[in-house]
Amino acid sequence: MLFLYRQGFMAQILRSLICRLPFISMCYGLWQRLPLTKRKIKPFIKTFQIDADEFEKKVTDFTSFQDFFIRRLKPSARPIAHSDAIIPADGRYRFFQNISPDQTIDAKGHTFSLPTLLNSKFLAEQYLHGTLIIGRLAPSDAHRFFFPCDGVPCKTTHIPGPLFSVHPKAEHPFIFENKRALCLFYTQAFGTILMIEIGATNVGSIHQTYTPNTRVQKGEEKGFFNLGASMIALLFPKNSLTLESDLYTSSPSCELRCLMGEPLGNG
Repeated sequence: MLFLYRQGFMAQILRSLICRLPFISMCYGLWQRLPLTKRKIKPFIKTFQIDADEFEKKVTDFTSFQDFFIRRLKPSARPIAHSDAIIPADGRYRFFQNISPDQTIDAKGHTFSLPTLLNSKFLAEQYLHGTLIIGRLAPSDAHRFFFPCDGVPCKTTHIPGPLFSVHPKAEHPFIFENKRALCLFYTQAFGTILMIEIGATNVGSIHQTYTPNTRVQKGEEKGFFNLGASMIALLFPKNSLTLESDLYTSSPSCELRCLMGEPLGNG
């Protein structure tokens, strides 16, 4: 990954091929479904010091590395906070309030376009000066994501795009043009919020497991990512969310490690 994102003609060519041809990520995903990849699970758990006691399954019951990657955790491992909104997935988070059309997203001065992220100028206008929450899921995280509050989710819209890496050392503006899924989520506490799942290198598919247009409660599963790192984003309308005080950071490049179910804020 570090080679792909360094300067140089060869790295640029390889990066373009791997990130823009979904066939490559698809083949990688199919490989990780093979039973022989089970041998990678225990070394992976040891390397990243993952707590196997949190798993719903025993380690020996996983049928492949892919099966382990999309693992479910015991409900007791992620208690749901009493706040109006909760963190929707394990990951490393950044929080932006009063977002602008040319919002700076890291210390390198990178910006992103809200209309590009949402694939809609109309939607972007509804969320200007609102609150943006970006969560980066590392390969060691459980790659299931959940509803942050009570409400009624619409059907998810899928937006095609490349599969650039979301790793901080590979960070660049193109990640918000990656393959992504967008869901309008009607809530009483915050109005209509947006839930966005963003694929990344070796993440060829984003699976939705919820039933559209059916009321859900915070902490209910929305879906999961197949193998690889990935990213989620939440957009709240202007002045609708008051973040928990310990989530404020002094730098847009500072990530906070958060777990699903922890308090996010109140309406």
